[in-house]
Amino acid sequence: MASSPPGRFSRTLVSILKWGLGFALLGVLALGVAVAVAMSQLPSYQQLAQRNDLGQMIRVHAANGQVILSLGPTFGEWIPYEQIPASMRAAMIAVEDRRFRSHVGVDPIGMARSVKVRVDTGHWRQGGSTITQQLARNIFLTNNKTFGRKVKEGVLALALERKFSKDQILELYLNRVYFGGGAYGIDAASRTFFGHDARHLSLAEATIIAGLVKAPSNYSPTADVDAARSRSAVVLNSMEQNGFITSEQAASAEANAARIVVQPDQKQNSIRYFTDWALPQLDTLIDETSRPIEVWTTIDTGMQGAADKAVVANAPAGAQGALVAMDRDGAVRAMIGGKDYVSSLYNRATQAQRQPGSSFKLFVYLAALESGMKPTDTIVDEPVTIDGWTPRNSTRSYAGSVTLREAFSRSINTISAKIGSQLGFSTIADMAHRFGISGQISTYPSMVLGTSEVRLLDMTRAYASVANKGIAVTPYAITKVVSGDGRLLYRKDNSDDRVLVAPWVAAEMMDLMQSAVLSGTGRAAQIGRPVAGKTGTTNSNKDGWFIGYSSGLTTGVWMGRDDNRAIPGLQGGTAPARAFHDFMVVATAKRPVEQFETQVPMPDWQLDPGEENGGGTALNPSQPLVDENGNPINVQPNDPYGQVQQVDPATGLPLDNGQRFPPGTRPAPATPATPPQQRPGQPDQNELDRIFNSPPPPRERQAPPSQPADGAEPGGY
Repeated sequence: MASSPPGRFSRTLVSILKWGLGFALLGVLALGVAVAVAMSQLPSYQQLAQRNDLGQMIRVHAANGQVILSLGPTFGEWIPYEQIPASMRAAMIAVEDRRFRSHVGVDPIGMARSVKVRVDTGHWRQGGSTITQQLARNIFLTNNKTFGRKVKEGVLALALERKFSKDQILELYLNRVYFGGGAYGIDAASRTFFGHDARHLSLAEATIIAGLVKAPSNYSPTADVDAARSRSAVVLNSMEQNGFITSEQAASAEANAARIVVQPDQKQNSIRYFTDWALPQLDTLIDETSRPIEVWTTIDTGMQGAADKAVVANAPAGAQGALVAMDRDGAVRAMIGGKDYVSSLYNRATQAQRQPGSSFKLFVYLAALESGMKPTDTIVDEPVTIDGWTPRNSTRSYAGSVTLREAFSRSINTISAKIGSQLGFSTIADMAHRFGISGQISTYPSMVLGTSEVRLLDMTRAYASVANKGIAVTPYAITKVVSGDGRLLYRKDNSDDRVLVAPWVAAEMMDLMQSAVLSGTGRAAQIGRPVAGKTGTTNSNKDGWFIGYSSGLTTGVWMGRDDNRAIPGLQGGTAPARAFHDFMVVATAKRPVEQFETQVPMPDWQLDPGEENGGGTALNPSQPLVDENGNPINVQPNDPYGQVQQVDPATGLPLDNGQRFPPGTRPAPATPATPPQQRPGQPDQNELDRIFNSPPPPRERQAPPSQPADGAEPGGY
C-alpha cells in the first residue's frame, strides 16, 4: 500500500493552524467586544465609592444617645489613595496580588497555577484571582465557584483596568473589601480592631488587616488573636520576599504585632433581647431599606443592667426569668428575655405565652369595680361550686365576710370565682382584651384564676394602663430614625389617649393593688416608697409573676421553666417579687416619690342634679340613665370599647347615633358615694408614711397562714 505523500501532512497541519488562528482571532474579537460592552456599562468611580450595594448599616442608640448595637455592614471613612499608608498598600499587594502593577486585570501565571490546582484537587481555589478580579467579584458577582462566573469575573476585571487607573482600583479595593466583624474597608477594620482610623496604621497593624482578606472569620483578631498574628507573619514574609520591606523591618513588625492590643468584641448581652424586639418594627415605620440609618430607642442602659442582675440573681436554679419595665407613656426602659442571651435567643418577655395565675385577677376586679362595687364592699369567702367546678383557697380555709380590698390583697380564689359568676366570665374576658391581652381567653369558670396563656409584655401593658388612670398605654421602643445624611425619617407621635375605664375605676384598682403590697401577697416588693402590684402563681408552682408600679414605672417579672415543669417554692410573692424589688430600687432611685391617687370624684355627667349641687345622692341602678333630652341610655356592660347606646323608648331598640362616653360609664350603687377622705379599712396617712419610710421585710420571711403567699391552688390558679 502506498504511503501518503509527504506534502499532504504538511497541508493538513497548515490548515489546522489556520483554523486555530482564525478561532483565536474570533475569540480575541469576542473578548474585545465583551470588554467594550462591560466598560460601557460600568458605573462611574463616584458611584462605586458610594458602597450602597453592600447592605444597610443600622446603628442603634439608647435613650441617652449611647450606641448600643451596630448591625449590617460597618463603613469607616473613605480614605483617598494618597492618604492610605504605604505599608497598607504594600501589604495588600504582597499577600493578594504581587504582580498587580504589571498585569492587565488578569494574571496568566496565577490562572495557570489555579488550573493546575483544579486538576490536582478536583475543585477551584481563589488563588488565581487578582485584586482587580476580587474587586469585580465583590461589586458585581457572587462567590459561586463556577467556570461561568470566572469568565465574567475576568471580563469585568479587564474592563475595570481599562476604565480606571491602578491607583483608583487599589483605592476602591481597600475601601470596599470585607475584613470581618461587619467591617468593610480598611478604616472600618482599623476602628473595629484597633480603635483608630486607618491613616495611622502601623506596619504590624497593616499586616494583620491585610491577612484578614483570605479568611476573615478564621483570622479575626477579636476571635483568635494568635491566628491573626500568625497570619501577619505570613504577610510580613511575603512583603520581605517582594522587596517592600527589609528583614529588619519585618522582624520589628512581627515583634510589635505580638504586643498589639485588640479592641474587645461587642458582647451579645441581654440588651439584644430588646433590639431583637424593636428593630423589626422599622418595617412599619420607615421605607428606607438600603441607606445607613441611626435608630434612637427608649432603652435605659442603667435600668437594663439592673434588670439583668435582678433576674439572674433571683431566678431559681434551672428556671428562666423575664422582665419588662415601661414608663407611663409606654416607653420600654428595660427588657430581659432570659438569663443569658448567648445561650438562648428566645425572648420570654415578648414571645412566651404562660398562665398568669392570680395576676390575671386584675381584670376580674376591674370588671367588679366598673360594675359598681367598691373596695369596701364585702363578699363572703365560703365554699362555692360553679358549673361543677369548686375552687379552693391556698390556705384550704375560708375567711367568711371580707372586703373586696382584703380579697384582692390576699388573692382569695373563691371571691374571684363569685365575681366571675355574678358578672359573667365573658365580661372578664372582654376586660382583658380591652386592656391589650392579645391571645385567646377561655370563658370557663376557672379563667378567673388565670388559666389562659398570656405574654408578659401584654400583662405589663395592662397594669401600666391602670396606673395611667385608665388611659391606654401602648409599649414602644423607637423614638426617632434618622438617615445617614441627617434626614429625619420618623419621630414617635404620642397620640394614643384611648380611655379604657373611668378614672375612678382605675383609682380604686390602684387602691386594691397598693393593699396587696402593703399587707398582702406582694409584701416582698416593698421598696420604701409607694408600690402597687399583684402576684401570680400557677398550678404546682410552674410559673411565678409579679407586676407592679411605682414612681411612674411599671415592671412585670415572670419566672419559670421552659419545659413547664414545677419549681418547688416558686411563688409570685417570692423570687419574682424580690427581683422586682432589686430592680425598682435602682430604677426609681432618681425619680420623685409619687403618692397614689386612689380617690377620684365622679364627673358631673354621672350625678343627678341634686348631687351636682352638693345635696343629692348617687343614682340608683334601677333608675335608667337619661340623656339631656330625657331619652334612656342603655349601657352595654360587655362592650370592651365602652360604647354607650341610646334606646328608643317606643321600640326598645338601640339608636345608632354614634354617641360615645368614656368607657367605664356605669350606674352608681344605691349607697351614697364614699367621700374623698380616708376609707374604712384603709390605713391613714400617718400609717402609710410609716410603712413607706421603713425598710422592706426580710426576704426569708414567709406569709402566715392567714395571709397566703398567693391564691394558687391545685387545679386552680
